[in-house]
Amino acid sequence: MTQKRATPTIKRRRVGGQLRRWRGTMKSGDAAKLMGWDTTRLSRIERGTYRISGDEVRKFCGELAVDDPAGIEEVARVAGEPIGEGWWAAYAGRIGQNYLDFIELEAEAEVLQIQHPVIVPGLLQSPGYVREMITRAPTAVSPAHAEMLVSIRLARQAVVSKAAKIHALVPESALHAKFDSGPAIMRDQIRKLLDASEMPNVELQLIPLTVHPTYGSNGAITILSYKHPWAKVASVDNPMGGNHTDDGQQVGFLEKEFAAIAEIALPVDKSRDVLDEYLEGLRK
Repeated sequence: MTQKRATPTIKRRRVGGQLRRWRGTMKSGDAAKLMGWDTTRLSRIERGTYRISGDEVRKFCGELAVDDPAGIEEVARVAGEPIGEGWWAAYAGRIGQNYLDFIELEAEAEVLQIQHPVIVPGLLQSPGYVREMITRAPTAVSPAHAEMLVSIRLARQAVVSKAAKIHALVPESALHAKFDSGPAIMRDQIRKLLDASEMPNVELQLIPLTVHPTYGSNGAITILSYKHPWAKVASVDNPMGGNHTDDGQQVGFLEKEFAAIAEIALPVDKSRDVLDEYLEGLRK
């Protein structure tokens, strides 16, 4: 049976990447021979451009003598899932591929660590704040495209209640933003942050105004953790949808960066007190 070529979705690339990690130091040619494949086919599977079935995952891991039954079943499960599922699939071709990939990675994460040095992170933005951030951005987009981006960002927020844990670092400076439409936007935004801080799976810390500007100066960070055996992913935000990686060394560096910022941020209870103070100030 001829192997069908598949679009290299982030799901297929992650399956291929995990198989590559399990292959370890074995040469690709030797590994391919275990399955009766040529090297090109294995290379394409590992890069996610060729589909591999769940049964093939199990057989390949058996040939490699991988001793990880739970991990193998998880990868086989994902390998067998149809391509193009999930609410984000409707936006394929309408937004950048990097952003589309990130949305899927974010939706499937069990733990998210999010930090932004300037604004409230997207997952915690109120509808009014989202609209201000997108429709008033200096980059020109059509009203229809802007509304689509608003809808996408709000849809992404479903992960806040689904994930096992969200650890968010929010800059206190973001609470000083002024909007032409009045203080109601910031009042709603602070209420949303307070509501999020009460959720049992959310740890929210404010980064105080007094910290040295080097903290957070490297940009917005998101670190995504998954069930075994998937590797962690780290993303650095940018206007084109961001760049993400599962390279262990790079993820480790950004984890240290996040931990350093969390260390100087206000404790959760104090952060909630400060948010209450800001909300009272806006009520006056």
